[in-house]
Amino acid sequence: MYSFESLKAWQESRKLVVDVYQLLDKFPSFERYALCDQLRRAIVSVPSNLAEGSGRTSIKEQIHFIEISYGSLMESYNQLIIAADLEYIDKQSLENLKPSINNVARMLNGLRNSYVNKLKEQVSSKQ
Repeated sequence: MYSFESLKAWQESRKLVVDVYQLLDKFPSFERYALCDQLRRAIVSVPSNLAEGSGRTSIKEQIHFIEISYGSLMESYNQLIIAADLEYIDKQSLENLKPSINNVARMLNGLRNSYVNKLKEQVSSKQ
């Protein structure tokens, strides 16, 4: 088992990927290589960056990848809002995803804060 597999944020973001992929089936076929593709890349980037960051030895780098993951989550949410505006998905589908998005966002913030605290401890112990 790799270290990222034990991260709750990684586990929950994987579930979110599956939920978003299921919504993509509702998009019109002409969006398959536009908004669908962009949303697919953004949502997969959330757990992918957590996994990549976990392989880094520097705490600063790990924080950086958590921040990228959070940015990808926000990008995905924005694209889902646009999809609802364009009526590719219904507003209720978006509302149903919001608790999962909020949960992953909280976990990413918590994870980032714990690494920032580790970094501060590391810096203060060297002084």
